[in-house]
Amino acid sequence: MTDATPTLYLFPVPMGDSPVEAVLPTRNIALLSTLKYFVVENVRSARRFLRAACPEIVIDDLEFTELSEHTPSSEVEAMLEPMRQGFSIGVVSEAGCPAVADPGSDLVAAAQRRGYRVEPLVGPSSIILALMGSGFNGQNFAFRGYLPIEQKQRTGAIRRMEQESGRNHQTQIFIETPYRNNRLIAELASTLAPDTLLCVASDITCSRQSIVTLPAAKWRTRTYDYAKIPTIYLIYR
Repeated sequence: MTDATPTLYLFPVPMGDSPVEAVLPTRNIALLSTLKYFVVENVRSARRFLRAACPEIVIDDLEFTELSEHTPSSEVEAMLEPMRQGFSIGVVSEAGCPAVADPGSDLVAAAQRRGYRVEPLVGPSSIILALMGSGFNGQNFAFRGYLPIEQKQRTGAIRRMEQESGRNHQTQIFIETPYRNNRLIAELASTLAPDTLLCVASDITCSRQSIVTLPAAKWRTRTYDYAKIPTIYLIYR
């Protein structure tokens, strides 16, 4: 049976140990149980999410296609084949919202080019939740993704973001690989002007959630340990 209007549904998923029912609307869960085709960042974690959200789902009846940062762009268009046949597709990321700092955006772009219906669903976004909790400007902000790995380039990027924030009253938001968190915080504290505000928002919606905003000068002397905890960074000058 085909869907009345084939739709590419973008399903946010819990981050970390968040219970499904604590962060997702019931409509999302109901929609999951109606779909057969899924494009996912990781099949194993997607199957685990579906079992938690809809225990009644027969996982082996579903069809999964993996779309990760390593997927060749030439393969993305073909993932929409079920929609051409009249079926909807669910897109599931590793954590948080698909297509935001996530390879799912390539699939959404392909669907838009073909004129297919796309529906982003309500759910947790660590980027937006961190901005909400930071106390920074929520009317003018920029998400910068990952900073450069090489130290000289990273330091330059930090200084440019600080200047941009001060010049345009714009909140700067970025992320880092969790095992580098403590090193990055120390570098931010020593590179930023003492009165520039730094918010460290970690484990959003999860059991160890922490959102702390302090001037860089106070981060220099603060005791912290964010090792291996998913974290969002925001600066404002």
